Amino acid sequence: MASQTVVNLPAAELRRTVEAIWRIEASTLIGRVARMVRDVGLAEEFAQDALVAALEHWPRTGVPENPAAWLMTAAKRRALDHLRHHRLAAEKSVEIGRELDFHHELASELRAEQVDAGLDNTIGDRIGDDSLRLIFTACHPVLSPEARCALTLRVMGGLTTDEIARAYLKPEPTIAQRIVRAKRTLAAARVPFEIPPVAELHARLASVLEVIYLIFNEGYSATAGEDWTRPALCEEAMRLGRVLAGLMPDESEVLGLVALMEIQASRLGARVSPTGEPVLLLDQDRARWDHLLIRRGLSALDRAFERAQALPGPLGPYALQAAIAACHARSLTKEQTDWSRIAALYDALAQIAPSPVLTLNRAVAISMAYGPAAALDIVDTLVDDPVLQHYHLLPSVRGDLLCRLDRLDEARAEFERAATLTRNARERALLLARAAQCDSR
Repeated sequence: MASQTVVNLPAAELRRTVEAIWRIEASTLIGRVARMVRDVGLAEEFAQDALVAALEHWPRTGVPENPAAWLMTAAKRRALDHLRHHRLAAEKSVEIGRELDFHHELASELRAEQVDAGLDNTIGDRIGDDSLRLIFTACHPVLSPEARCALTLRVMGGLTTDEIARAYLKPEPTIAQRIVRAKRTLAAARVPFEIPPVAELHARLASVLEVIYLIFNEGYSATAGEDWTRPALCEEAMRLGRVLAGLMPDESEVLGLVALMEIQASRLGARVSPTGEPVLLLDQDRARWDHLLIRRGLSALDRAFERAQALPGPLGPYALQAAIAACHARSLTKEQTDWSRIAALYDALAQIAPSPVLTLNRAVAISMAYGPAAALDIVDTLVDDPVLQHYHLLPSVRGDLLCRLDRLDEARAEFERAATLTRNARERALLLARAAQCDSR
């Protein structure tokens, strides 16, 4: 094990320290161990064993100088014990033999890991490969989107089952079962712990990006509950996106997603009033936007455009959505917003990723650029779309357009219907308030 400090922390501070280290190191631990045992479920179990060992040993011995290396060593030893007692198939014997030559490998790795930012290129590449394998495995298309989100937050984000349950407002046993089933599904499908072959990479990458963006969206606009936003989920999604961008720096769509999340997240502080009520985009105080996040997002978007120009074909959907977000970010006031450009970007997006929700968003841009009547014609074509039958933003947008056209009775009915469809308490109150405004007018 790595050498240890002589100062012991108070119990509460020690637990917070261990939790912080786990949150940072979980994905690396699980990824490295999964490379040994070829099973994400087992890898997480052995990494958790290392965490338990830390909670048992560190109160007596102090926090190690390199706690990440200590946890890695403990997790690897647990994995190697498993390999010794449960031999893999005969054809794996050579591979196991290499893994069992543990101490020689460990000594060289720990020497590198104990130097701050001193990992040599070989070790760094292996850690990167392991993280990449892990995120592609956790986001495998064989799993449902809900299972991918839960498993990704668990193994890549280091979140506990309870934290994931609170984030999605689900009972903890439901989330626990979802994660267990996801691991069993991966094992039963014999999903290999590997980066997909080149022929499958882009299809699998789309699944990874989808999961990360689903997590971000749940934080940006919570589906249910008392809070309109859940910034912690946004932070976790952005962290995963940055990890992926570091591992795949030449992928335009990865950079596009990072740009989109950074720019969108810049508004989080302005999206909620001091008392928790939602603040819509056009009503937000733009001085409260996080301009550091905006600069980072615009920089990532520039890099996404540079990468995309080197490839044939159009920009991807995340880069285009980031370009739309950038139109708002670059506007100092709502009056300066280039809505005609936003509408054109939505047209381009519709060519490569058409959907009813996209059409609804495009209608909003059309209404701002060319007036509510033109947009209402588009929205009315969506009223009978089965995909949007229970989507509260359809009647919400339609109510806004009707209100701007002074068709107030119809607008009030739409806002009231939208309020019955949303499961978020803050959003429901906002929609009912807008319905009441129609009466007052």
